[in-house]
Amino acid sequence: MNLSRYLLLPLIPFALGGFTPLAMAAADDCQLSVNQSVLDFGLMNRAIQPESAAERLLGERPVNLTLSCSQAVDMSVFYRAMASTAERFHFAERGSYRIRIRDAQLDGRSVDVGLIAGVGQAPVESAASLIWRPHHAVIPVQAGVPTQGHRFSAHLEVSASVEEQGMRVRDAVTWEASGVFDAVSAGRSQDLNLRARFAPAACEPSLSSGGLVDFGTLSKNDLNNDKSTRLAARSLTLRVTCDAPTIFALTMQDNRLGSATVNSEIYYGLGTDSRVNRIGLYSLSIDPTDASADSFSRLYRTDSTTNGNAWSTAQSKPISIGQKSYLGFTDSAGSTAGPVAIQNLTSTVTVDAVIAPLNSLDLSTAVELDGSGTLEIIYL
Repeated sequence: MNLSRYLLLPLIPFALGGFTPLAMAAADDCQLSVNQSVLDFGLMNRAIQPESAAERLLGERPVNLTLSCSQAVDMSVFYRAMASTAERFHFAERGSYRIRIRDAQLDGRSVDVGLIAGVGQAPVESAASLIWRPHHAVIPVQAGVPTQGHRFSAHLEVSASVEEQGMRVRDAVTWEASGVFDAVSAGRSQDLNLRARFAPAACEPSLSSGGLVDFGTLSKNDLNNDKSTRLAARSLTLRVTCDAPTIFALTMQDNRLGSATVNSEIYYGLGTDSRVNRIGLYSLSIDPTDASADSFSRLYRTDSTTNGNAWSTAQSKPISIGQKSYLGFTDSAGSTAGPVAIQNLTSTVTVDAVIAPLNSLDLSTAVELDGSGTLEIIYL
């Protein structure tokens, strides 16, 4: 029986499109610049930040913003991007980012910054440091009054966060977002792009004996002629090791699909004989009372036939690993909340094989049991 790690349903990244700058007459010889237009927050997974939190900080990146003109003009600069909250911008499916502006200077002098909802309007807020709100522009102010000038510069701190659930990716994914700094009166704009990459907290499964189950050599005398024969059960030890506590489930895929003598999602084929007769079937089952994980005192099994949308009541009764249903583990008996996060799992897997009646097989040559399956880990 082969073993592999298998990732399903890759998360599709959502891209945040930029906004087209407003078309207005440009002041003579104005330049709007940022010292870096791409902010990369790196590669993230739950192993990097294992503490429990509803939201994770991806990091903070500095940006220097400068607007310079040969003539004194209105120095207001909008930031055009999709809003997430009153103070944050949208970053893909479950993320957001915030921009703080500070250390502003106008023509070499330190000034406060103000927030305005439109060109020519009075500031709704002004301070030496403030959060850049969506749908607002920043403007240099002195004594609470917007001030024109030749050169306006400020330091920006861009911090991105993601909800804990957003870290639970099933495959590697890249998030991207973009916005536009828009100096309306100066007729200049500059793009800002954000990027973050996410990797699943990898889980490595292993089976004892390399996943090989050997039932030895059987003779005709060991098998029934006119009814199926159940062989003595064999056991393997399953271990799942993750680089961080991870919510996962198990499924099994039949590499000899269509050769099982009974059509059921919990039965797997043993191949066919020389005349393509089905040799039999086998199943794999786990007894949660014989399983252990991390520091949990007990484990209970729970399963889902709805791709993880709903889970059965957790219990200690043994269960077969299915091809379509998800098998997970929890430490709460009677729970319907689904599996809990586990870093290290150990369990016995019982393999039961059944051989078809001899009178249904071609015994003119040796018949070899040729079952093969792939145990899959589904990240939830």
